[in-house]
Amino acid sequence: MSNDVILIPLKRFDIAKERLRRAGAPDVTTIARELAMGVIAACHPRRVVVVSESAEVSRFAREHGAEAFESNASDLNSAVTFAYQSFGATCNRLFIVHGDLREPRGLGDFEPVEGITIVTDRHGTGTNVLVLPAHLDFHFGYGPRSAQRHELEAQRLRVATHVVTDSPWGHDVDEIKDLD
Repeated sequence: MSNDVILIPLKRFDIAKERLRRAGAPDVTTIARELAMGVIAACHPRRVVVVSESAEVSRFAREHGAEAFESNASDLNSAVTFAYQSFGATCNRLFIVHGDLREPRGLGDFEPVEGITIVTDRHGTGTNVLVLPAHLDFHFGYGPRSAQRHELEAQRLRVATHVVTDSPWGHDVDEIKDLD
């Protein structure tokens, strides 16, 4: 466990959770901050690194016990790829965890099986938690149907894959109904 790194990619809080904003949810910036705070706390005692393009988010990460890794990448896949390549030399395994999980408890103690673990969203299509060995030439495919793309990527690399579809980590917050 001590040689694992958890990467949490976070957008600037004032622009995060676009679907919630479009739907008129109140105080989305606060919601995004509180969700991220809960995820960071749940990831300890592992080494936690927040990946962001924002100096404000980097300060937030350090204030909440995480390291900050600033990325100038224009999209999530590029940011995660750059962080994965940067930290892969310092650890055996990396966890990529979304910062908007409603029930993040247990992330810091989670011991996945050997190979790649994909924890899907509650719909079975998104990737809320992805655990993979360092040093792979893994091509990230976040976006619609990312769980299937990540599973295909694991098959391309011939790495054993475990897909989890019934985890509390499957509940992320993207839409107003997710706040209930």
